[in-house]
Amino acid sequence: MNRFAELLDAIAFEPSRNGKLRLTAAYFRATPDPDRGYALAAMTGALSFKYAKPALIRTLIGERTDPVLFALSYDYVGDLSETVALMWPALPGLRDHPPSLGEVVNILASSGKIQLPGVITNLLDRLDEKGRWALLKLITGGLRIGLSARLAKTAVAQIGGHHPNDIEEIWPGLTPPYEELFAWVDGSGEKPHITGAAPFRPVMLSHAIEDRDFESLSAKDFRAEWKWDGIRVQAVAGTQEDGLRSARLYSRTGEDISAAFPELAEVMRDPLFGQCAIDGELLILREGKVEPFGALQQRLNRKTVTAKLILDFPTRIRAYDLLALGGEDLRALSFLERRSRLERFIASLPPERFDLSPMLPFESWEQLAAARTSPVEFAAAENAPAIEGVMIKRADSVYVPGRPKGLWYKWKRDPFNIDAVLMYAQRGHGKRSSLYSDFTFGVWRSGAAGDELVPVGKAYFGFTDEELKRLDKYVRENTIDRFGPVRVVTANKAQGLVLEIAFEGLQPSPRHKSGVAMRFPRISRLRWDKPAGDADRIETLMALIGPRR
Repeated sequence: MNRFAELLDAIAFEPSRNGKLRLTAAYFRATPDPDRGYALAAMTGALSFKYAKPALIRTLIGERTDPVLFALSYDYVGDLSETVALMWPALPGLRDHPPSLGEVVNILASSGKIQLPGVITNLLDRLDEKGRWALLKLITGGLRIGLSARLAKTAVAQIGGHHPNDIEEIWPGLTPPYEELFAWVDGSGEKPHITGAAPFRPVMLSHAIEDRDFESLSAKDFRAEWKWDGIRVQAVAGTQEDGLRSARLYSRTGEDISAAFPELAEVMRDPLFGQCAIDGELLILREGKVEPFGALQQRLNRKTVTAKLILDFPTRIRAYDLLALGGEDLRALSFLERRSRLERFIASLPPERFDLSPMLPFESWEQLAAARTSPVEFAAAENAPAIEGVMIKRADSVYVPGRPKGLWYKWKRDPFNIDAVLMYAQRGHGKRSSLYSDFTFGVWRSGAAGDELVPVGKAYFGFTDEELKRLDKYVRENTIDRFGPVRVVTANKAQGLVLEIAFEGLQPSPRHKSGVAMRFPRISRLRWDKPAGDADRIETLMALIGPRR
């Protein structure tokens, strides 16, 4: 466990990508099984412990230290794991036998709800400050050390001189502690063979296109289609060795979400689907109209799905790529060839569950820009509110995992913008744990006693490091109240900081005090020049709900 803690600490303070990669690969080379496998699982988010939650950690530290002192320390440090690791008064004589990472994982996974508090207490007593910090990061999830799952897999591939895509291809069929994977990259075993009638295939991703890209890209080399406001899915069907049909619906990260959409899985078990893998967008359609993302949210992450829910929120997959058909892997074909096969295949499927993503005809970037700006004028009409922009794909591009350069681009529509007033602030996590970086903002609304601010959203990115320092300083100097870790800052018409907020859309929401829910808000500009009394009103936001043209 101490070696894993040293790795996390080193990565957290390593600024460069190559440096993080070097540290991680060195750890995997030097660490035996199963510890390195569990470390990889932690880095890729594949570890979870049913009963080990942050609330339990707060209870345990409250039993060992003064609760008021902990509250003050937590407010100062801003990170739960770091605060508890530093404050924990370990019993003497127990640190001589620190547990290994594999031992920790096995103990946590096998402990019941009743035994778990005593188990975690014993582990904390046996570890030093850095080891306790790593243990608590493991328990609470989200290491927040600046290492992505893709980079962790790249480090594994680097051991055996493989390409990261080689790892991505077999990853969905692997389970911790990945001993077969490490045996292969070490050269002591064969490449893991992934079986199954409906395997996941790592998805191909796009880059956000920039103005300078148009100078080097030729419009004739690309094709375009709408970017829909749903979620990326992969629908896979096949026949098992016993003759039974198998169907899976995967998220873009490879998570099996079939249970939340049983109507789609049922349709795909029909033999007419054969052996296929469809890449597309999961949407809610009512009477042929694509609903905004808010409607789809009613179906996501459901453990139980009722017949009424299926009826009220009918799903459809809008297909835009075909990865496999009839047992043939099509990913090495060009986009145009795959598209041609997709068009023929989709024509044979039930139209109420599967349809084709329409292509956008254009001869110049100026024409495509016009379509992006005003979808309603380019045959999108009533579906305009559910269109985020356009996808631009090179006609001869093969389908490769990851985010290759120069092949696929996304060109999102310009965001909405409002001016709002900063109301509350809270410390961030990881490297931001000492800075106020999570901000709640509001707009003006008429009340019984005159105009009042009503919160409409939260944002924690969009600003530079220098701007964050100025925001943190402003919060500290203008705090007028506190509620736990949340600071209330000065916010009235005479004094307050105005933030220009960019966001993708609004939906009515009875759960929010303002009556609206904001999608993907971020701070685009600090309006030090604007009086708080001149910020926008709730009526301005309400007018943005509805068709976007």
